[in-house]
Amino acid sequence: MAKKAVILLSGGLDSATVLAIARSRGFDCHALSFRYGQRHEAEIEAAKAVAQAQGMVSHTIMEIDLGAFGGSALTGDMKVPKGRGMEEISFAASGIPVTYVPARNTIFLSFALAWAETLDARDIFIGVNALDYSGYPDCRPEYIAAFQNMANLATKAGVEAASGGGGGITIHTPLIEMTKAEIISMGAKLEVEYGLTLSCYDPLSDGRSCGGCDACLLRLKGFAEAGLSDPIAYAQRGGG
Repeated sequence: MAKKAVILLSGGLDSATVLAIARSRGFDCHALSFRYGQRHEAEIEAAKAVAQAQGMVSHTIMEIDLGAFGGSALTGDMKVPKGRGMEEISFAASGIPVTYVPARNTIFLSFALAWAETLDARDIFIGVNALDYSGYPDCRPEYIAAFQNMANLATKAGVEAASGGGGGITIHTPLIEMTKAEIISMGAKLEVEYGLTLSCYDPLSDGRSCGGCDACLLRLKGFAEAGLSDPIAYAQRGGG
């Protein structure tokens, strides 16, 4: 019998690839997405399309309102940066970006952990990667290790594992040391339908990606370096 896993699925390129990786490893996948007050709520429709295309056992969309707190260009009134160069995007140059949503991955992983317990699943997959953890504190390897340690201290599964009653909780981050180009190349081999995904932080009302936000620029750079064409529509490529 296949093991169950909870997959955090935003509808973006990274999470779609992680979902395909989990499936390729033989997991029965239960996708979890969030409508959290994000300005790019169109990603929910992308998540639905990706989940359907990859044949999930189940797909749950949680409703929470991080917009009530604000504090991010994705959930508040701050402008999403556009047209930045790769040096500007890097953490070393500009620090933590305004698109960081306070405690988002901690919140998402906590929901995933609760669902995993009810499913009797021991595995959670999240699509954090090297390009993200250079800017977002909750995408770093040490953060993931700390959350996994906490999960095994705070759950029935973890307590039973510690006393010899089975396996504990594992947080899988298969993309964490990969570049966008490497992620895209792997996804292409796994036949991920990237045309269904949405990475843009500020998509247009007609569904096109803006082409100028950090997420769009990193995505376009990844496809170019992988030698592949990005199948989604952009208002402009690399523009502000």
